[in-house]
Amino acid sequence: MSNSEKSASQSIRQVPKKKQTSLGLYVTAQEAYEIWKAEPEQVKIIDVRTPEEYYFIGHPEMARNVPAGFVRYQWNAEKNEPAFVPNPDFISSIKEHFNNSNKLMLMCRSGGRSALAANALAKAGFENVYNIIDGMEGDKVDDPDSAYNGKRVKNGWKNSGLPWTYDVNTELLWIAA
Repeated sequence: MSNSEKSASQSIRQVPKKKQTSLGLYVTAQEAYEIWKAEPEQVKIIDVRTPEEYYFIGHPEMARNVPAGFVRYQWNAEKNEPAFVPNPDFISSIKEHFNNSNKLMLMCRSGGRSALAANALAKAGFENVYNIIDGMEGDKVDDPDSAYNGKRVKNGWKNSGLPWTYDVNTELLWIAA
């Protein structure tokens, strides 16, 4: 483990349950970017959000889009959110582009789906999978007195001033076979 990874592990005091993984490897967006900059050939940023999120909300310039699942365009009343179905090709696509010696840094919107994706990869034999716990958009502000209460404007890739783009490199975009 490099010094920046040790620093990353030490800086995270408590990871919310929905962002925890079986491997226990966590970084913030800022830490993931610093680790990637030190070893861009070895460290891979993987955006597990839907292709629509990757395209319309933006993404890290170097991130490959491999969706963990897809929106079904139906409403899940129990969860009060759109229905979501797993991507049956997620593991095979990861294996196609990466190997177990790569450090895989997974991100979603805010760290929940990427935790599930990290667990799926761990079950498939990957050992070096980190969850970017604040994701692309970050966590919601929890302050009723703030004009930003309930908005994702703290931490995350975008809010940390890290390089991101709306431009799509089709070599990195998920395109179903």
